[in-house]
Amino acid sequence: MIESVLVANRGEIARRVIRTARRLGIRAVAVYSEADAGLPYVAEADQAVPVGPANPAQSYRNTEAILAAAKATGAAAIHPGYGFLSENAAFARAVTGAGLVWVGPGPAAIEAMGDKINARNLMAAAGVPVAPGATDPVADADAAVAEAVRIGYPVMVKAAAGGGGMGMAPAFDEAALRAEYGRVTGFAARMFGDAAVLVERYYPRVRHIEVQILGWTAPDGTHRVVALGERECSVQRRNQKVLEETPSPAVSPELRQRLCAAAVRAGQAVGYRNAGTVEFLFDPTVPATGPSARDGDFFFLEMNTRLQVEHPITECVYRLDLVEEQFRVASGLVPTFGEQVPAATGHAIELRVNAEDPKRFLPGPGAITTWVEPSGEGVRVDAGYGPGTTVTPHYDSLMAKLIVSAPDRDTALARARAAVAGFGIAGPKCNLPFFAELLDRPEFTGGDYDTGIVARMR
Repeated sequence: MIESVLVANRGEIARRVIRTARRLGIRAVAVYSEADAGLPYVAEADQAVPVGPANPAQSYRNTEAILAAAKATGAAAIHPGYGFLSENAAFARAVTGAGLVWVGPGPAAIEAMGDKINARNLMAAAGVPVAPGATDPVADADAAVAEAVRIGYPVMVKAAAGGGGMGMAPAFDEAALRAEYGRVTGFAARMFGDAAVLVERYYPRVRHIEVQILGWTAPDGTHRVVALGERECSVQRRNQKVLEETPSPAVSPELRQRLCAAAVRAGQAVGYRNAGTVEFLFDPTVPATGPSARDGDFFFLEMNTRLQVEHPITECVYRLDLVEEQFRVASGLVPTFGEQVPAATGHAIELRVNAEDPKRFLPGPGAITTWVEPSGEGVRVDAGYGPGTTVTPHYDSLMAKLIVSAPDRDTALARARAAVAGFGIAGPKCNLPFFAELLDRPEFTGGDYDTGIVARMR
């Protein structure tokens, strides 16, 4: 096992990684910007190093500053968390080039999945279902329209270098497509430095379902990839997830088997090692091929070559610590479960508690004057903040993840309602009232919802 790790991140995920590192006896080093000096993760690390001002480009995305911090503290490895540099192949190469262990997949896998067009073509070649669409970037608006005519409206315009719900827009006719093509290419050029886009079929009423995978090298030198079940991620605002649950209420045993098999093929296609997630769109109304036609059909969306925000719910039902598994794989060890994937039991739900208006979901940073975390059976809080800290406007609005688990979904929902009611936050704006509304909405409690549920609530 590696002896020390620098966590190249902040807030909740930095605190989460540090907690597991210290439990395993791994010395944990934190980095922090000027704006984050007072956050809990900084105090909880064995050592903490300032890396620059609040601007992420000068701190958390500053490769030179982070590598210098690792060298100064003698850290043997770097864990990138999620966001920032976690899916940056150049950073991964810089880490290994500096003689450090990268706690994540290889740079080649990151690159392969980072380009949405390349990823889509790789998955199709590996036998992973993909939605009808372009196999090459569309050169201009006319080419986009021609592609839409070929595959049929509505279509989705997607930035090839995008991810996490950014750089994409649906179009239901030619006029809308031409407008969205210009908007998405401009956004992609500004945000990702790459204006390339693809066009594929858009399904208005779908569910967003992802599969957790873990890859490693076995003692005999062979490559292994396993699936650790699915997560339902359809509760979204502006294509950004706010609640996830596992298992999905829409997934039958037969569909689960197909989803997990496709995710494993995806991981094998790129020689995936460490933790990752394969995301799919599931349309219950589309007839599937083969023996599970009653299940509808699913299509590859993207692969996240990192640890996901929502990983705790998988941990709850599989009784695993995915960060520990990441450390083990990065150290050249096999997972704690060996070759036998454990069985999932129970149900788990994660709610992303954000500093945002609960109606319009606009950011609402501020100083935290009250912070009272809920407790009780099956309740877990992974928080990046606490009493007396301040949510600044410089970063994502996530303050904490409220995770509940129970033997069944109905009990998990009851625990989630009680936990939301018992979570006291004052100072910044907070989306807890939104969750109170959602958890009483029949569409959600009945399990028959899709990615449009939040829009229908507003």
